[in-house]
Amino acid sequence: MAKVIEALLAAMTLEEKIGQLTMAEGSGHGTTRDVQSAIREGRLGSLLNVHGSEIVRELQRLAIEETRLEIPLLFGLDVLHGHRTIFPIPLAEAAAFDPPLWEATARAAAAEASRDGIMLTFAPMLDLARDPRWGRIAESPGEDPLLGSRFASAKVRGFQGRSLSDPTSLAATAKHIGAYGAVTAGREYASGDLSERTLLELHLPAFKAAADAGVAAIMAAFTDIAGVPAHANVTLLRKTLRCAWGFEGVVISDYGAVAELVPHGVAADLAEAAALALTAGIDIDMMGDAYRRGLPAALARGLVGLEAVDAAVMRVLRLKERLGLFDEPYRGLSRDAPADDGLGRDLAREAARRSIVLLTNDGVLPLPPGLRRIAVVGPLADAARAMLGPWAAIGEGTDATTIADGLRLALPDCVVDVSAGVSIAGSDTHGIADACRIAETADIVVLCLGEDETMSGEAGSRAHPELPGAQRILAEAILDLGKPVVALIASGRPLIVPWLVERASAVLATWFLGQEAGHAIADVLIGAANPSGRLPVSWPRDVGQIPIFYAERPTGRPEIAANRFTSKYLDVPATPQFPFGHGLSYSRFVLSGLRSTTTEIRRGQHIEIAVDVTNEGPVAGEETVLFFIHDPVASVARPLLELKDFAKIRLRPGERGTVTFTLTSEAFIFAGRSLAPVLEVGEIELFVGKSADRGSLLRTSIRVIVAQDRLADQPVSVRSDPV
Repeated sequence: MAKVIEALLAAMTLEEKIGQLTMAEGSGHGTTRDVQSAIREGRLGSLLNVHGSEIVRELQRLAIEETRLEIPLLFGLDVLHGHRTIFPIPLAEAAAFDPPLWEATARAAAAEASRDGIMLTFAPMLDLARDPRWGRIAESPGEDPLLGSRFASAKVRGFQGRSLSDPTSLAATAKHIGAYGAVTAGREYASGDLSERTLLELHLPAFKAAADAGVAAIMAAFTDIAGVPAHANVTLLRKTLRCAWGFEGVVISDYGAVAELVPHGVAADLAEAAALALTAGIDIDMMGDAYRRGLPAALARGLVGLEAVDAAVMRVLRLKERLGLFDEPYRGLSRDAPADDGLGRDLAREAARRSIVLLTNDGVLPLPPGLRRIAVVGPLADAARAMLGPWAAIGEGTDATTIADGLRLALPDCVVDVSAGVSIAGSDTHGIADACRIAETADIVVLCLGEDETMSGEAGSRAHPELPGAQRILAEAILDLGKPVVALIASGRPLIVPWLVERASAVLATWFLGQEAGHAIADVLIGAANPSGRLPVSWPRDVGQIPIFYAERPTGRPEIAANRFTSKYLDVPATPQFPFGHGLSYSRFVLSGLRSTTTEIRRGQHIEIAVDVTNEGPVAGEETVLFFIHDPVASVARPLLELKDFAKIRLRPGERGTVTFTLTSEAFIFAGRSLAPVLEVGEIELFVGKSADRGSLLRTSIRVIVAQDRLADQPVSVRSDPV
């Protein structure tokens, strides 16, 4: 096949080569005549947002039967958290801390999407996010680089399966490389200014994990880092991605981003923009039309050479070959739709249950048996479409189960009264009286608050990530009734609601859980499922704390209550409302007996750290155990906590088990002062616990011993780097 691809490249005109580097948008189930003409003329190599067996088959037929070189098209879609069956948004699913689950939902989505002719998904989104003002935190696996890396590997395995040539697989695209989650003030598309260390240690590990897992494609970020847009960043895309990591796949632009190098201020025209992007390593220009319009002029002006064009075309053709398109251009389309056996919905329900985080509970949950009347109040009580969240592919709101319907089905002998009270973002409060009326007669109130699906995701930044509209007025009116209130927060980000946390009987982060949201929420509320979700992000108590995250570096003036001149606020605590990893259960887990197999470790060795877990609660449940380290004295100040592993254990009431973590010496390597990896001698603190609340963690330590004479070929520091 390599010779076939080389022969194709040799036979191409410049227009046909640029066509392979050009991705255009269709119109959902159909396309315009202009797109069809471009296909026939060899001016398009790929399409996005076109799906459905009939239209995909017809467009592929045009490429195969009515073009000079008969090169098949590549069809892409944002299959981010499901295709037709919609699973929880990535931030919610990250709360499960469960790589096999992440892989399973991606595998199911790939099977569905490939049947509709999709071959390439623009997922997983791996941007590390520590600012809930940024709307795209909804698509992110959260604030931690290790959690993001595990998420990346699982999603790539799920989407791509064992082989890209399998007609049920999708080529995955890890996006958006270039610290997109670090936009200034959480404002979408804004510039980011961060240190090289921060980029290396926080924002790149998940993309490295995706590359190591064999991801087919990587997408660059819209944004710049310190004035250099990702789409023109040679250091990022060539030196790091291609050379250092050995990535041989395709690099795709974001929507229109190559042309946007002009308003970014680094290119004077489309020719310069196209040359900069191609030189940096962008292979496919998505909807910018910059390569088609700019590359001929760039070549004529000597801004870029034809060899760069040829190299990019070869990478695109190799991806098509890996997908099996030259042998079977209609891959996936001949498969019959599966019988409606409910397996997809079962997985969606399980994923949704495992994504719910029980934030507080004064004992009101699980709901007691024998309830006669429940009031389900709030703008999200009966909002089907909102349950899907942003980027729901081709999912339909009519397929989603609302919270009210979920409770009706789960409690057939209980009267479930429903009242929105207010709209999600409106200011009309006339409906609050009706909501209070049904709440007054209920045994318990389920208060359904949050955002709708348009308030998160791309272009969904919010300066005040609180309850929008008049929802607080509604909530406080209900709370004033003195009834037990269970508050559900449906959103694509942590919302700042300290007053609600203080007053409600229980608060749950239900995120956007997908089409099985109502069933999953009901399962947790009635105790049919024991909540096991844990926060993948720190949850702030005030907007002034943002950005907030657990892995802060130490300060010379740590907070001391009696001393004003320390690192703290005068008006609110410095701590989050809920720390990273927080999540309650109907079980009561106790950790004890932290121990390690050795007190010293050298390069190349490994250690085992074990902790006992006992379920002292009344029901079976699952606990997530987090393992952190801290290097207290190093050549570069290290974060107070760094997550190095996590594990889950399921225990029956009264049962005791052991969780064991195995770490190699590489876990203690970090970027030294020169940013080269170093392993330094000294004590390393080891912590195990249920969240990043440092005060609640079990602690032991180990000493790193470095044998200098064995490390001549390795960059090693013993805290002696030059200042």
